Amino acid sequence: MYRVSKSVSFCYGHRLLNYQGKCRHLHGHNARAVITLESETLDERGMVEDFSGVKRLVWDWLDREIDHTLLLHREDPLLPLLQSAGERVLATEQNPTAEAIARMIYDYVAGKGYPVIEVALWETETSYASYCPTG
Repeated sequence: MYRVSKSVSFCYGHRLLNYQGKCRHLHGHNARAVITLESETLDERGMVEDFSGVKRLVWDWLDREIDHTLLLHREDPLLPLLQSAGERVLATEQNPTAEAIARMIYDYVAGKGYPVIEVALWETETSYASYCPTG
């Protein structure tokens, strides 16, 4: 089995609803996502996938949707105020945790037909969450 991983960095803000710690307040992160692809075979170039192709795919989407964007649960009471003020806000179906953001990235890459097996999201230098559908 062959595996390749590509790392991309971006910034986002969020807060968590129904949470008692510091993350209940608006704050931001300099995040790093590591996207891992896997294949039993290599393509005609001898690759699972070209690193630059993965970067371009992920970065274009992250730049449009998440980078320098405030991620808020769709029921967050601040959402309408920030939207009416013209802020970059993305409403999410669940709390915008590192786990949820890793899943969002995974779903996007998989939806584009790439053989992604895992996405890890480093929220800080010492803390990350990951998503892979098989455990």
